[in-house]
Amino acid sequence: MGMTKIGVLGCGLMGSGIAQVCAQSGHPTTVLEVSPDLLEKGMARIDKFLKGGVERGKLTAGTREATLANLKGTTSVADLADRDLIIEAVVESLEAKKKIFSQLDEVCGPQTVFASNTSSLSITELASTTRRPERFIGLHFFNPVPLMKLVEVVRTIMTDDKVFESAVDFVGTLGKKPIRTADKTGFIVNRLLVPYILDAVRALEEGVGTIEEIDEAMKLGCGYPMGPLTLLDLVGLDTTYHIANVFFEEFRERRFANPPLLKRMVLAGFHGRKTGKGFYDYSGERPVPNDSLTGGAR
Repeated sequence: MGMTKIGVLGCGLMGSGIAQVCAQSGHPTTVLEVSPDLLEKGMARIDKFLKGGVERGKLTAGTREATLANLKGTTSVADLADRDLIIEAVVESLEAKKKIFSQLDEVCGPQTVFASNTSSLSITELASTTRRPERFIGLHFFNPVPLMKLVEVVRTIMTDDKVFESAVDFVGTLGKKPIRTADKTGFIVNRLLVPYILDAVRALEEGVGTIEEIDEAMKLGCGYPMGPLTLLDLVGLDTTYHIANVFFEEFRERRFANPPLLKRMVLAGFHGRKTGKGFYDYSGERPVPNDSLTGGAR
């Protein structure tokens, strides 16, 4: 059961990264967006990343050209009808995902496998709304997709064994490390990561340390490449806030409850790097701690 021809839903940050690694690995890849403007932005993001790789000597010009030759952009769902595998990377909304999979069910043949890149929603719930629950899996990539090696391959209690193993093999063709996991909220990484990040925010709230001290402590004490508050800014405070709410609805445990500070920051539009301000202020030449969060006090 080969997965050669790939479709990607969404050409945003995650979708463009997924489309790039698929095309770069030799898979004919079609990426769908809702508008020509969004599609153009996503394709430009891919080209910029590839150009940067060539300039830094990480890629050859030939690899860039071959990758772009394997890529096609579209705004028509019908153009995905012949795909072996379609990976969804649209907005983290259950209704939005259900809607696009319903449209795909109408145009794709029975051979097509559906996959979702969701980090928090139920794969089982998404699969159960389609005509092919046995051919539905989770493929959870990590940001930035071209650089991060891990992909969580998620199976439900309905997933066909051959489909699941074919998905594992497919991830290997991308040069990624597939990790098998079950459809449990948060899978492996976020199940462990989210409580850690939320506790870091609580530590700041409670005056355990400053923003920089908390980050430096975890980097130097645990060998992490970046501190939890820097990581929150990178992932997006609004994204983490949403994921934590999904976790809390599922488990009703304090470790998954959003700290008041995180809620206030999201409401204020302090979403991290993408808005220029989160736990750090990114408006200058280098990030500096956002002292307005604590008034500069310990």
